[in-house]
Amino acid sequence: MTRPPTTDPTPPPAGPPPAGRRRLRGTAVTLALGTALFAAGAVGLAPQNSGPSEAAPGPAPGNAAAGHPGSLPALRARLRRLPQDDAAWAQLGMAYVQQGRTTADPATYAKAESALRTSLKVRPDDNYPAQTGMGALAAARHDFAAALAWGRRAAAVNPAGPGAQGVLADAYTQLGRYEESYRAVQRMADLRPDTASLARASYTWELRGDVPRARALMERALDDASTPGDRAFAHAHLATLAQESGDARTALREAEDGLRATPHDAPLLEARARARGALGDGTRAVADYTAAIAITPLPPYVMGLGELQQALGHPARARVQYALMRAQEQLSRAGGAAPDVDAILFEADHGDPGRAVAMGRVALRGRPFIAVQDACAWALHRAGRDAEALRHADRALALGTRSALFHYHRAVIEGALGDRVAARRDLVRALAVDPHFHPLHAPAARSALQRIDSLS
Repeated sequence: MTRPPTTDPTPPPAGPPPAGRRRLRGTAVTLALGTALFAAGAVGLAPQNSGPSEAAPGPAPGNAAAGHPGSLPALRARLRRLPQDDAAWAQLGMAYVQQGRTTADPATYAKAESALRTSLKVRPDDNYPAQTGMGALAAARHDFAAALAWGRRAAAVNPAGPGAQGVLADAYTQLGRYEESYRAVQRMADLRPDTASLARASYTWELRGDVPRARALMERALDDASTPGDRAFAHAHLATLAQESGDARTALREAEDGLRATPHDAPLLEARARARGALGDGTRAVADYTAAIAITPLPPYVMGLGELQQALGHPARARVQYALMRAQEQLSRAGGAAPDVDAILFEADHGDPGRAVAMGRVALRGRPFIAVQDACAWALHRAGRDAEALRHADRALALGTRSALFHYHRAVIEGALGDRVAARRDLVRALAVDPHFHPLHAPAARSALQRIDSLS
C-alpha cells in the first residue's frame, strides 16, 4: 500500500521569511502513515463548509468589505461596465459560493452557478478560474463526483494551479479515495505551501489519528494566515482539535483568541459553545450557540443547541431547534441536495430511524466518506439492524480516526450484538478520547460502561 504523503510539521529554521512570506521547510511532504477529520470543499483554505477561494485573483470575495474591489457589490458594478470580463464573472461566482457557505442559503448556489457558467460562456477554453470555481461549487453542494470532474478539467488546463489540487483533494476525501486525496494534498503543498495547503495537510493527519501532527500543521497554517478569515478558520479548527481530544480548556482559549479579532465569526462562536458546554457552563454555551445561529443557521449549530437544551432539561427549547432542523432539511431536500451527516444523525436520534437509513443509503452512494459510514451505522442500529450496522461502523474507523462519537456508536452496536468485551473496549476508548464528546451520548456512554462493569 502506498504510504500517504503529508507535510512535515517540523518548524522552519529561524530567520526572515522569503519574499515577506513564511514558507514550508522542505516542500517535499514526508511519506508516513497518519490521520485527520475533515469536511471537503472550498478551493482555498477550509476543507468543506467554509473557507476562501483562489479560483480567481484577488482576496477571498466572501470576506471583502462592501467597497473592496473583490466585494459582491463591486464585482456586480464592474460586470455592468464590462460584461465580457470572464475573470470577474468567475470571481463573482466564487463570492456567491462563499456566501452560500456562510449563510446556509442554498439558493445562493444558483447565483454562483449562473456567474461561473457565464464566465465559461465568455471564455469556454482554458478558463481555469471558472472550472476551479465549478469544482468548489459542486463540493459545496456535496456533488463530489462532479467536483472531481471539474477539478480534473482545471488541473489539465493549469497543472501548476494549487486550487485545482485543493478541489481534487476534497473530492477524493469525500469519495473515500483517501490515498489519492493524500497525493493531491502533496501536490498542492509542492505548488504553494501556504495556509490552504497546510490546513489540508493537517486534515489528512487528523483523519488518520495523528492529532499532534495535525495540530502542528494547523498552528503553522495559523502562522501563515494573511487574512482575518484565514486566521479565524485556523483558530476554529485548532479549537476543534483540542475539543475532540478532550482538552476543553485549550479549545476555549483557541476560540477566544480567534474571537478577539473576529468577534462575529460563527464557527468560532460554535467552538466556544462546545467548549463551554464541556466545561459545565451551559448558560454561556447556549448564548454562544444562539449567537452563531443568528449569524449562520448551519445544521450542526442548530442540532448542537437543541441537544444541549435537551441535556440541560429544557425539552420545549430543544423542540424549537429540532423544528428548525426539520425545516432546513425540507429546504435542502427540495433543492435536490443529498442528505448530510447531521440530517441522518438527527433523523436517527430524533425522528424516524427507518427514514434515517434511507437517507444514509442515498448519501453513501455519492459520498462514501467515513463520517457518512458512521451516520449510516447509527441509523441502522436505531432501526434494529445491528449486524449490518457493525460493518459500516468498522469502515468509519478504518483510517484510525480518533473520534469519540464513532467509538461510542460502534460500542452501542457491539453491545446490541452481545459482544460486551468489544463494547467495553470502544466505550473506554470513546471516553478516553473525549469524556464530554456529546451532551447526550457522553453520559450514556458512562452509564453503559458502568452496566458492563457491574456484570463482570
